[in-house]
Amino acid sequence: MAVVTMRELLESGVHFGHQTRRWNPKMKRFIFTERNGIYIIDLLQSLSYIDRAYEFVKETVAHGGTVMFVGTKKQAQEAIAEQATRVGMPYVNQRWLGGMLTNFSTVYKRLQRLKELEQIDFEDVAASGLTKKELLVLSREKAKLEKTLGGIREMQKVPSAVWIVDTKKEHIAVGEARKLNIPVVAILDTNCDPDEVDYKIPGNDDAIRSVTLLTRVIADAVAEGLISRSRVATEGKGDKAAGEPLAAWERDLLEGEKKADEAPAAAEAPAAAEAPAAEAPAAEEAPAAAEAPAEAPAADAEQA
Repeated sequence: MAVVTMRELLESGVHFGHQTRRWNPKMKRFIFTERNGIYIIDLLQSLSYIDRAYEFVKETVAHGGTVMFVGTKKQAQEAIAEQATRVGMPYVNQRWLGGMLTNFSTVYKRLQRLKELEQIDFEDVAASGLTKKELLVLSREKAKLEKTLGGIREMQKVPSAVWIVDTKKEHIAVGEARKLNIPVVAILDTNCDPDEVDYKIPGNDDAIRSVTLLTRVIADAVAEGLISRSRVATEGKGDKAAGEPLAAWERDLLEGEKKADEAPAAAEAPAAAEAPAAEAPAAEEAPAAAEAPAEAPAADAEQA
């Protein structure tokens, strides 16, 4: 089954590029035609590149990796947060802090600080042992950290790959990922540089529907990879790295799939139980038939 159909891409406006005066000549090979001063992206190529990116993300997650979702432009913020949360992956949808990847040790300290602030009860002034002014300052610090680092709260190390919406806007994130040799999966609009991206998806990175569709596809790949990882861990055939503890939402994914598989088996069970019951009367008639020949010799003896 195809990851996404041509109709879905068309309906979401993935094929619309930028105006012809705003383009990167390196994107020429991904452009189908030009219409009304706007470049039209070749969706046949987009489909094949989507399949490649989907397979890469699925395999990365199946082998114990994580994918960071990055998109700070307004059109991407909601989709990035929603889809990353759905599959339990870190995300950045407000502002990319310089050094978020290349200086992760410092960022990790700020994450620990955020967790410390979350332990404080800002409603109970007496129990906290702090003045109202001190609590106000700390609450503002907490709100600021939540806004910038809330999406990566549970991140323990740099990700195995990054999904980026608009590589021009997120050029700092792209640069940091390339410095650390982290694979970049991204939407490439007609004004982007394809050489910066490892797994490119030619498409519209400005339309909300386009961004939402492509981000959902990547999240689906992550979900499929998590299910594969869990199966390997359960069967005990994979690497130890693949056997990391499962989060609650991962267990829900697996249980939902198991229930779907068990439903047909449960429907067949009553039918199998009825079959022996139907044969029971035939089994009862057999002894009666066996007794009939035994009575015949007795009748012959009396006549003699």
